[in-house]
Formats: sequence, structure tokens, C-alpha cells
Amino acid sequence: MSWVGPRAMAVGLAAVAFTAVGCGPDGSEGADAKSESVCASDVFYEGRTYIRLSNVEFEAGQKLGTATRPPCRDTNDQAAEVPETSENAYAVSGISPDLAIAIGPSPEQAKAFRVLRSDKKIPPEVQELIDGS
Repeated sequence: MSWVGPRAMAVGLAAVAFTAVGCGPDGSEGADAKSESVCASDVFYEGRTYIRLSNVEFEAGQKLGTATRPPCRDTNDQAAEVPETSENAYAVSGISPDLAIAIGPSPEQAKAFRVLRSDKKIPPEVQELIDGS
């Protein structure tokens, strides 16, 4: 009996598993990948959807209002749904809130989020923020 088939399958499955746990909720790699739920990457503010930016240096400005996270169920357990939550939304200094906001309990603890556009392109002002970090 040849072990090439089962060994190849085991190596392939291991590669898939490694890839699945190596990415964060926003497609990034790093420490946030293990600490956040898959559902926790999107927030809604003023009718727009924003996604998290990782490893971006920015300054949070004045409080804009409240952003919401939709209900989340990232398991098959119907009872495990996390209800919708609200968080403070802050301006990101130098960028319009239509393009980027900061979300968190305080400006010091806030994380940067960028608007998710239908064309999937990153606005130039946000790209500058990413490139400058």
C-alpha cells in the first residue's frame, strides 16, 4: 500500500488549516487575527459600511456619534449569536468621516476603519494614511 496519497492529503489539509488561522477579520495578518471574531470587522456609520485598518498610525479627533456592529454568528450554534452593539465613532484627523473613522470607547483606544466602497478601491486619502504608517 502506498502512503503517497494519504500523506499528500494530510499535507494539503494542514496547509489549508494554517492559511485559515493566519488571516485576520479584515484579511490582515498579525496579532489581531487571533483576538477578534470574524464578524467583528465591519461597522456601520451614517449609512456607510467601514472595515478595520490594521497597523495604521492616526490621531483620533472629536466624537462624531455612534457606530454599530451588526449581530454576529460565526458558529453554527443558533443560540451563539452576539447581538448588535454600538460604539463611539471619532474623526480621523485630516480625513473626511465619509472615508475613515475611528471606533472605540475613547479616542486613545480607538481603532481606524475605512469606508468600504462598492468598487473596492481605497480612497487616496486613506491610502496615504496606510502608506505613512
